[in-house]
Amino acid sequence: MRKDLLDRTWADAEIVWEYHRLRHRPKKCCAAVALGCHDLGVATYAAELYHRGLFPVVVFTGANSRETYATFPRGEGVHYRERALELGVPEEAILVEPCATNTGENITLSREVLRVAEISVESVMLVSMPYMERRAYATTRKVWPDVEPVCASVPLSLQEYVRTRGHGTELIDMMIGDLQRIIEYPGQGFAIAQDVPPKVYAAYQRLVAAGFRSRML
Repeated sequence: MRKDLLDRTWADAEIVWEYHRLRHRPKKCCAAVALGCHDLGVATYAAELYHRGLFPVVVFTGANSRETYATFPRGEGVHYRERALELGVPEEAILVEPCATNTGENITLSREVLRVAEISVESVMLVSMPYMERRAYATTRKVWPDVEPVCASVPLSLQEYVRTRGHGTELIDMMIGDLQRIIEYPGQGFAIAQDVPPKVYAAYQRLVAAGFRSRML
């Protein structure tokens, strides 16, 4: 790809990245839900937030996907738990939800795990990858409307995230897939609607036209 086109691509990706991140102010919550994915850094950051006293219990949620089976053969939630234990989170502060295969299930099944554990939840911290914040928020507001969701992710810029996670342009495909779901899922009853500013939608359209479509519906 020509350098000018590559620069334009990453400039558009930066716009989409910033849209996905809600930048909620950290606050104490009744519990946390750490959403399983291919990035073990989510568990690491959840452990950091626990040690900062932002919640007393965390649910690590996730089964497997085609992207995570090789890395997390026993399931995302199980491997997340093991990472948190390594980082000093006590076993009694950890719950595992091992069955979820999508964001809606992450939330609804984690809610059930907390209910069974008799943990009253009025606010929940959603710990995820940075570009999943908005979709996690929109999903939670739809399927668990009586709690206050507070989103949290590692405070990294797009370029820092690419460098530290070893990503290339495939990260753009993932961000585009999430943005398409933010646009489409409200109509399917999976999430509340989110405003997509014209600048963001234009960047999204350019990236789709450039071929970043592998994670789209």
